[in-house]
Amino acid sequence: MSEENKIEQPQVENPAEEKHMRTVKSFVLRAGRMTEGQQKAMDDVWPSMGLELNNGLLDFNQVFGREAPVVLEIGFGMGDSLVEMAKDQPEKNYIGVEVHRPGVGRLLSNSEKEGLTNIRVFCDDAIEVLAQCIPNNSLDCIQLFFADPWHKKRHHKRRIVQPEFAQTLRQKLKVGGVFHMATDWENYAEHMMEVMSVAEGYANAAGEGQYSPQPEWRPVTKFQKRGERLGHGVWDLMFEKTS
Repeated sequence: MSEENKIEQPQVENPAEEKHMRTVKSFVLRAGRMTEGQQKAMDDVWPSMGLELNNGLLDFNQVFGREAPVVLEIGFGMGDSLVEMAKDQPEKNYIGVEVHRPGVGRLLSNSEKEGLTNIRVFCDDAIEVLAQCIPNNSLDCIQLFFADPWHKKRHHKRRIVQPEFAQTLRQKLKVGGVFHMATDWENYAEHMMEVMSVAEGYANAAGEGQYSPQPEWRPVTKFQKRGERLGHGVWDLMFEKTS
């Protein structure tokens, strides 16, 4: 990996603390059985759409066979909204990252059914994908929709949106690129706003302290529908890289 594309790690004097920072996960790897269709997609479609950590730093033009804006989505779940976005916006290239194999299988299956050629997918931890495979200053947008809110206070350290994470993403975004978050947990929305409002090199696209309206191109996900049924609001935050 070149010096230019290394992710700078926060300096920690206490080795035990450093080890803790590296091992805290923002997700729980849920057990889930693959359906026959999902497994078939993993077998048949993965070779053309799947990406591996051992590929190293990606050349997006080579990966997609064209030059186009690149959107990275972290934690796409079952992938339905990502497939919809890729279908509705064929002028963009999409890379999805998800640790749960059934979701990856479903996305691959649906992408094949729709005849999509502008999606690629990792079945890996996004932190490792960013560190090993995404060149610096290369992404037009990073999406994080309905991440686990870890609503219990003792679990807040597991929330993926933290100051160090914001700077990791900043390295990967182009100047003018956008980190787009959405959540149906008000406390997590407030947490993200607090973190991002003071993050170096970002500006709130909606204005200081303001949430963005849901853009028409972001589909309503099953998590959003669930939240709305429970009476939750939905908050979108869009922060642009300025430097």
